[in-house]
Amino acid sequence: MGFSDSLVAMVEILKRAPSDDFAKACDKALGLDGTMFGLYIATTWDRAPEHLRPWLEEEEEAEALRSWEPNLIPGLLQTEAYARAMFTAAPGLSPAEVEERLASRMRRQAILQRDTPPTITFLMDEAVIRRRIGSADVMREQLKLLLEVARHSNVTIQIVPFDAEEHCGLAGGFIIAERNGSAYAAYSDAQPSGRTIDDRQVIAQLAARYDAIRAEALPFKQSLRLIQEV
Repeated sequence: MGFSDSLVAMVEILKRAPSDDFAKACDKALGLDGTMFGLYIATTWDRAPEHLRPWLEEEEEAEALRSWEPNLIPGLLQTEAYARAMFTAAPGLSPAEVEERLASRMRRQAILQRDTPPTITFLMDEAVIRRRIGSADVMREQLKLLLEVARHSNVTIQIVPFDAEEHCGLAGGFIIAERNGSAYAAYSDAQPSGRTIDDRQVIAQLAARYDAIRAEALPFKQSLRLIQEV
């Protein structure tokens, strides 16, 4: 594994917390397909906002994710600078709480680095890529990350342009988790906090909305060209 016997022993008896590199090394040494890394991610859930923890568990098990965002870059794609600007804007959060939430957000993105990451489709309104969060430099870095992530074979990014005018997605963002070809959980944004949904009827309604929103989106290559232009 590349770690000392003493460090492995400390982790085994709960005297030392594992790192993400440690968990990945365990998977490689034991011939596992991300099992240990998934368990490592689970140990970080208690540091995430309470309302988000049920969703993190569902998200970790997903084979596919379908995300819609009308206002902000999806959390799975946010740069550290972009996420910090958003957390800092939330009233009532201390600097320590901002850093804690930021660390949780960055850990959540580890799902994209798994040996077998989920297939993800990100739908975003054009307002998402045009609204300046932080500074121009922050946004430039953020948009470059979108273009880099879009090169991955498991990721699709599509933009719903302004000229789509009114559509059902303007009511709010959500993300749907799928396993074995069917949707089993969803997370819906709301103020002051979102909620995890396991009601099959509600999930079906969100899936129908997602399809309607995607019908208004630019094709993949055109979406990337628009991001590049912005």
